[in-house]
Amino acid sequence: MLSLRVFCPADLAAEAEQLLAREPSLVSLAVVAGGSREPAGDLLVATIPRTTTDAVIGRLQRLGVTERGTIEITTLSGWTSQRALAVQQSEAPDDQDAVVWTDVVQEAYDASGLTWGFLAFMTMATVIASIAIVLDSQVLIIGAMVLGPEFGAIAALGVALVTGRPHLLWSALRTLLLGFVIAISITTALFLVLAQLGWVTSSVVSGPRPFTEFIYRPDNWSIVIAIIAGIAGVIALVTGRSATLTGVFISVTTIPAAGNIALALPFGDWDEVTGSALQLGINITGMAVAGSLTLLVLRRLRIRAHRKPG
Repeated sequence: MLSLRVFCPADLAAEAEQLLAREPSLVSLAVVAGGSREPAGDLLVATIPRTTTDAVIGRLQRLGVTERGTIEITTLSGWTSQRALAVQQSEAPDDQDAVVWTDVVQEAYDASGLTWGFLAFMTMATVIASIAIVLDSQVLIIGAMVLGPEFGAIAALGVALVTGRPHLLWSALRTLLLGFVIAISITTALFLVLAQLGWVTSSVVSGPRPFTEFIYRPDNWSIVIAIIAGIAGVIALVTGRSATLTGVFISVTTIPAAGNIALALPFGDWDEVTGSALQLGINITGMAVAGSLTLLVLRRLRIRAHRKPG
């Protein structure tokens, strides 16, 4: 169940209240007359299932509420209501997996922002991945994968393509490009220093690494894994199943590939640089394309469901 807080202009409040009251899936509705100072008007608080949230918000938008007012969406962590239970069983049996596109778009904008936190996590993850390659440690590789924050921006690419938002597309592309370039550059500079100190030698980079050599040797399975990870990641994001994302992070070779590029550059090992760059490109492209197609299918299913009579 979700709670909608509608800060509604006074001249639209009565019509917005009637619109909400007529919604068959409505669980509860509270009206605070004069409860909104900006815009000057009423505060409407409605409880509805996830499955009908997009339709209700769409009608409020067409009424003009969002042009001068605000709609806030909050997930209810718990509730006790026979009415809510009846609505969930009859009107919204798949409520937990329903997609709220307003939330999806907002999360995509948040994930596509180039922030110092994003750059910090990208850099730390890339450094750990490079150390993992030096030590040939699968445990550290997994740690670097989990620490990397890049999947949100990759998913934002799909949201931008499906919803036709060029600004979001550019923002996500810029964040990914600069994020990887800065993280690789800082890690390369670090390992240049470590090479001078004798901590790392060219034999470590070019020598046998049975547990991490997959990073610079992409194959057909790299494409398959990227596609599956893109589908799983997008479904996890849009349905709010964040715990599933950990498995997605561990599945894709993006951060490890960046780490191997940064490690190989100081020693001029161009075979590993090109192989890792290819691995990185395959994973990002595969996830972005698979995520876009998954979002497109989910959107089509939503439109088809709303067109059903009754």
